Amino acid sequence: MVVEWLREHVTASALMVVLRLYLGYEWMVAGWEKITQGFDATGFLKGALAKATGEHPAVQSWWAAFIENVALPNVGLFNFLVPWGEFLVGIALILGLFTTFAALMGAVMNFAFMFSGTTSTNPQMVLLTVFILVAGANAGRYGLDRWVLPYLRERMGSMHRPNHPHRPAAAHK
Repeated sequence: MVVEWLREHVTASALMVVLRLYLGYEWMVAGWEKITQGFDATGFLKGALAKATGEHPAVQSWWAAFIENVALPNVGLFNFLVPWGEFLVGIALILGLFTTFAALMGAVMNFAFMFSGTTSTNPQMVLLTVFILVAGANAGRYGLDRWVLPYLRERMGSMHRPNHPHRPAAAHK
């Protein structure tokens, strides 16, 4: 019942605009601040590794291994991906463009931050993002998705339609 309402009702679409604007603004500002003021994830990543020890570690060993073996050796890549990812997720949510994909990528970042032992507003953002993800295309009804998604479906569909009817192999003799 609730899922159906989120996916189909106009009022739910309007509510999704409010959630999109809030989350989009939060992501956009966080990313823009990192882009314009500089960002280095090294300290954050090393801090997360420090939280991976003790009797009740805040960072699980599998995530610490990822940080140590993937993120830290490639910190330059993460220094680019995090600010631009945050900024672009924010812009996409505000515009209602590829809304569910943007929300999913935002949730992935939220979970990465939480896996690294940071709480902050991440759980709240994930909770609000779940509503957008469940709403699906309805979350972008009052946004650019209203025009972009049908256009892309039409274009992608025409790529898969043959220009002539398929002839059975026997007809080629």
